[in-house]
Amino acid sequence: MIRDIAPLLKDKWSDPGVVVVDSNLNFAIPILGGHHGANEIAKKLAELGAVPVLTTATEVHGKPSVEGIADRLGCDIFNKESTVAVNCALLDQDVEVLEVKGPKIVVVDEDVSVLVRKKQDNG
Repeated sequence: MIRDIAPLLKDKWSDPGVVVVDSNLNFAIPILGGHHGANEIAKKLAELGAVPVLTTATEVHGKPSVEGIADRLGCDIFNKESTVAVNCALLDQDVEVLEVKGPKIVVVDEDVSVLVRKKQDNG
């Protein structure tokens, strides 16, 4: 599976979630995009009898991820490179989620994830 999809991959932010399932439907293993939908797909496959094998650290430890928090709040991650440091911090501590209403100027360190609300389509 890895060899087949490798030439199609670009980066973790644009690649689709990929879940491998064995031919007997025993296991569902997200191999790409765990925080970007693949973990949820593997969990849904459990309804068919597959055991989801989740390997993202936050998921394994029952902690939220920046990606999951952003999705739940209807936000995009502005500074995506921050998610590694913040997800690592989420494993060891509670990380406060602050909402800042503008107009404001916000200055953050590189280990702070900035989430921007998605525009609502009122069409």
